[in-house]
Amino acid sequence: MQKFFLYARKSTDVEDKQVLSIEAQLTELREYAKRENIEISAEFIEKQSAKVPGRPIFNKLLNDIEKFGGNILAWHPNRLARNSVDGGRVIYLLDTEKLASIKFPTFWCDSTSQGKFMLNMAFGQSKYYVDSLSENTKRGLRQKVRNGDYPSQAPVGYINDSRYKSIVVDKKKSKIIRLAFEKYAKGKSRLEDISNFLAKNGIVSRGGKIISKTRASFILSNPFYIGLFKYGGERHEGKYEPIVSKKLFDKAQEILKLRGVPDRKSKNEPQPFCGLISCASCGMMITGEYKVKKQKNGNTHEYIYYHCTKKNKMVKCEEPCIRQEELNRQLSSLIKKVSLPKDWAEELNRLALQDHGKSAQSLTASVKEKQDKISSLSKKLERLLNGYLDQIIDREDYRLQKGKLLSEKKSLEEEIYNLSHKQNDWLEPFQNWLEVAQNIDKIASDSDLFAKKVCAKEIFGSHLLLGEKQVRVSAPKILNSFGKMGGNQWDALRASHLLALKKPMSSVLVPRGGIEPPSRP
Repeated sequence: MQKFFLYARKSTDVEDKQVLSIEAQLTELREYAKRENIEISAEFIEKQSAKVPGRPIFNKLLNDIEKFGGNILAWHPNRLARNSVDGGRVIYLLDTEKLASIKFPTFWCDSTSQGKFMLNMAFGQSKYYVDSLSENTKRGLRQKVRNGDYPSQAPVGYINDSRYKSIVVDKKKSKIIRLAFEKYAKGKSRLEDISNFLAKNGIVSRGGKIISKTRASFILSNPFYIGLFKYGGERHEGKYEPIVSKKLFDKAQEILKLRGVPDRKSKNEPQPFCGLISCASCGMMITGEYKVKKQKNGNTHEYIYYHCTKKNKMVKCEEPCIRQEELNRQLSSLIKKVSLPKDWAEELNRLALQDHGKSAQSLTASVKEKQDKISSLSKKLERLLNGYLDQIIDREDYRLQKGKLLSEKKSLEEEIYNLSHKQNDWLEPFQNWLEVAQNIDKIASDSDLFAKKVCAKEIFGSHLLLGEKQVRVSAPKILNSFGKMGGNQWDALRASHLLALKKPMSSVLVPRGGIEPPSRP
């Protein structure tokens, strides 16, 4: 009775879907051995793909045969090898007669030249099947991508719907992701803060731990959330629903880029008002410096002084320093002067409600213009693809230009949506601003110096100067800084305060042109 080594293999790969299970292979091989009067000396069972070399149990089987000789019993040649290295090794062992024979219930083979030829063909067919299956799979994935279907696991905030083979929004987690973007885009949160925020709302790593800063950065920079996904090194449009606006996403990218610049370590820790005020004499920034003074009697006094950085080599700046307490007092006084009086706020709110009720403007022309631009971009994308397929454009240029065009198209689509659905959404932000403008005197009176700096930066921008220990607003022709020359709501409010000193209150509160104050007397 001949002794054989039984080998059974099954993997979870696509090419093994129709193959008998391990249990079924063992049953059939044992029955075949009994019929053919074959003695099974050992069983080798493996659950691993044979597409590439490196199966440990299969290698042990061949190593034992190479040392001691033997025979193999398997269900089919494709159980032994689906790659040229393993198949060639089996053929070589037959050539050297260390492998005496191989038997298969479903395939004829013996240790003759014809048998080895048939076995070699079977191994080649197995490899060809795997290779062609891989090509067909990749071709199918590329077609899915062209159709806007993401061919992989969707990121957090989305769910892969196996029923319809599509991606749908996770209603609960998508809100958390959107809030994370909004929180980070404000510029006051670090990546660690975003990680903690996500963890508090149930979004953690697979191990249940807080996600790393790198992972948080990846989430905040993933274009998937605005409807674009990367595949094969280029961006594609997805047909799933975006959960973050393009404008919010771009703002988050600006913060990520800004935070990615390494900070230079200074000798002194930055003080609250650093980066806010310029020197009136030389134009350099004002910096803060921490000082400790020790008296002879042992008393210690701590001070913070602000002074010019004196970095302008062309000007010898002799501006004196100022104590933080005095600078804080002056800034508070300037901020309070911009506070919106209650009667102004009430009148502005009344006019806003009136304008909001009458606003039935036709947006057809604006929407049509943006739709024409989108149509033009679509044609450009088509020409770009044709140029790439005709080998006029190389792959890198194609990817770069396609990414830019898709980003521009996404921005226009978002603008159309906002025009069509949110044309009257200005009222709530305006009313929120009225409330903030009425309450800025509270910020001015508060002891939080960093909050005061943020408030002053928003109101005065880069127009604050320090000269002769006095802080002042440098904006020339302040009344012209709003209107034809542009400006923001704070410029308008400051201009209105100045106008109120020269004109009757009614002409400031109820101008002919609308709720905004006039730019000229």
